[in-house]
Amino acid sequence: MTLDGFCDHTAIIADEEIHQHYNELLSSAGTILYGRITYQLMEYWPTVVKNPTGIKATDEFAVTMDNIPKIVFSNTLKNVEWKTAKLAKKDIEEEVLELKQSRPASGGSGSKDILVGSRSLIIQLMKLNLIDEYQLCVHPVVAGSGLPLFENITDRTILKLIKTKTFSGGAVTLYYEQAKI
Repeated sequence: MTLDGFCDHTAIIADEEIHQHYNELLSSAGTILYGRITYQLMEYWPTVVKNPTGIKATDEFAVTMDNIPKIVFSNTLKNVEWKTAKLAKKDIEEEVLELKQSRPASGGSGSKDILVGSRSLIIQLMKLNLIDEYQLCVHPVVAGSGLPLFENITDRTILKLIKTKTFSGGAVTLYYEQAKI
């Protein structure tokens, strides 16, 4: 997201270091959840697998993105073409609770995180109190307008910073968990 809180992949620059970070994150995850719009944007990556860019981190990210299991939430898509994707059969709350119950305990040996790759799903899961950890990558860009990450959140949520990661290009990933009050 941008420094002013907007989600817009065209406003930021995902350099080699950022791609490597997300390649590592995705490699250790079990599933990524997408809404239709983000899923359709991500359908770009199989084209990079077929026609590599020659940039190591980007090409590795494409392979990792191609391989990670994806669950897509959509009211309009009837099927998905990506071999590692499937349409959600249940609503987001049921699907996530089932995924959480079927994986080893967080942090344990073999634990596979559930990542959320769509702004709309983050908002829904936040309202359902189903997010264990927030990883917000803030880029040093002021977009001025766009889709705010925390749109339509009406309840106050207090987060506790648990760590940070700073990238050489100026982006910072902030890791938060919900504060225990």
